[in-house]
Amino acid sequence: MPHPKDERTFVIIKPDGVQRALVGEIIKRYERTGLKLVGVKFGVAEEKKFWDHYNKDDAWFLKKGTKIAEDKKAAGLPVEKEPIEYGKDIIRQLVKFMTSGPVLMMVWEGNQAAAVVRKITGDTEPATSDVGTIRGDLTVDSYGIAAVDDRAVRNLIHCSENVDEAKREIPIWFTDKEMTEYRLVGEQILYDVNLDGILE
Repeated sequence: MPHPKDERTFVIIKPDGVQRALVGEIIKRYERTGLKLVGVKFGVAEEKKFWDHYNKDDAWFLKKGTKIAEDKKAAGLPVEKEPIEYGKDIIRQLVKFMTSGPVLMMVWEGNQAAAVVRKITGDTEPATSDVGTIRGDLTVDSYGIAAVDDRAVRNLIHCSENVDEAKREIPIWFTDKEMTEYRLVGEQILYDVNLDGILE
């Protein structure tokens, strides 16, 4: 069994985070918790990888698309395509956004890494994210304006929802050889059972 301090999670700083020069600020917020950065890649990613990454099936597309079609009917708007296509449009918009410019992909390691990153990042919709979170402090986008503009919400970051999701996502973007095993001096104060060697 791996030690809890070896838990890993996956993060992407999206094109809006890169373009707004928030990379350093975002990394700093994760780093200062004691999480350790073990994998980094920067560049424009392939569309196919993002389709693999989002990993949605026809049941998901149909469920989401049916809701969109129902909302359109309730608002008196025309329903111009099959519900499943409205569902696929959600991922199409995301993929278009995520490949519109460079992104920074990262793997973070530490105790409760997935939960800690989720907490610091904040809720998916920036407009309702708590103050103190990255999304709550650094952007103002909302589902409402994204829907009006027919685009993906610009919320700076993707992060794995949980450990199982991270285990599925990380191999899409990183091989084991592309991650670095090392020890931070600060890990002693976070994890060592006895704090031997602090006092002279």
